[in-house]
Amino acid sequence: MAEFATWVLPVFIAASVVAGLARRIDLFETFLEGAREGLQLVYNIFPHVLAIYVAIGVFRASGALDAAAHALGGWLALVGIPAPVVPLALMRPLSGSAALGYLVSLLDEYGPDSLIGRLASVMQGSSETTFYVLSVYLGAVGIKRSGPALAFCLLGDAVGFVAAVWVSHAFWG
Repeated sequence: MAEFATWVLPVFIAASVVAGLARRIDLFETFLEGAREGLQLVYNIFPHVLAIYVAIGVFRASGALDAAAHALGGWLALVGIPAPVVPLALMRPLSGSAALGYLVSLLDEYGPDSLIGRLASVMQGSSETTFYVLSVYLGAVGIKRSGPALAFCLLGDAVGFVAAVWVSHAFWG
């Protein structure tokens, strides 16, 4: 399988070049046009991504994440959500890498076979980095009013978290 994966990209590129030559397409001009569009896309979405990273940094550095996790931890424990996974649920919509780092720390502390480790892993896999995705996709097409999309995406994250808790308790609880 690893051998197949090694050859997929070169074969795809070679097939694309052969197909372009067969259709008499100016491959170099087409490549340059695609590169220009890619750079324009980066130019359009970069301010949005930068704003998200600054907001995440302020949220974590100010202690607001820890305060929110502490405030919600007691209430969520009543419905079966262990307090250690609450920061993961708060962090996941904001930053995938920060959430992954926190997941690794949970796995180190509680073990991958613990309920917390399994629940955190299912939570990580059943949710999305909502704010990042909205920034990139809506910023790429120039949509400025993202309120309804944000509300539905956060609802989807909440459903994913609840489903992760339910599935984890059903299988390993």
